Amino acid sequence: MTDAIFMKIHFVASSTDSAQGALARLSQKYGNVRLHEADVVVCLGGDGFMLEALHKVLDKSIAIYGMNYGTVGFLMNAADEGDLLQRLENAQPSVLHPLHMTATTVAGKVKSALAFNDVFLFRQTRQTSRIRIEIDGRLRLEELICDGIIVSTPAGSTAYNLSAHGPIVPLSANILPLTPISAFRPRRWRGALLPSSAVVKLTLLDTEKRATAAVADFTEIRNVAEVAVREDRSRKATILFDPDHGLSERIIAEQFVT
Repeated sequence: MTDAIFMKIHFVASSTDSAQGALARLSQKYGNVRLHEADVVVCLGGDGFMLEALHKVLDKSIAIYGMNYGTVGFLMNAADEGDLLQRLENAQPSVLHPLHMTATTVAGKVKSALAFNDVFLFRQTRQTSRIRIEIDGRLRLEELICDGIIVSTPAGSTAYNLSAHGPIVPLSANILPLTPISAFRPRRWRGALLPSSAVVKLTLLDTEKRATAAVADFTEIRNVAEVAVREDRSRKATILFDPDHGLSERIIAEQFVT
């Protein structure tokens, strides 16, 4: 980055009163340039809003720094409006690669989406989903009867994946957790850890009776018949964290929360 005194910032904020108030104060103090003119994007909101902002800076040579005006704020820094330029100057980068989802609907339409958190399937009705799992073209599970299944990035492993009792994965591990949601059969299957190079193919069985949707971050596709998921290493976004509070450290610390 350039010297902090020359920092050009593009602020974005969620619709909450606290984030909008911060947007007004920080814009007045530091200015608010257009995205294409900015050295850095400062995102004011929670984790959900940060995910949306990450998609907007994807493949752009510009980093994003979050300030928590939401709830959990796992991807955010503290909402301290003090010496922002110095904090940006000292911030440490983490590079995130998204998952690429290709979903084929029952009607035969093919749709794609990217996810920095996770791709997950979930049942649309009271009926459980039935899913066949193939990894790199090899059948691994003939039928999983469940409420759904999650393919998570390491960054997203502390989100829905953790709530479904999946493992937390360090950023440097190059591993993707595959975690069932309320598995009924096989009862003892708790998921798998896959190399980041793996291609996951999920085929929905009995789709006429058991409608299932697929979600990649905030993109939802209903009535899917088949979903393929892989990590896209050719695309990336850079997120900034205050020293000693980087994403890798947060993922490690989360495993010792009691």
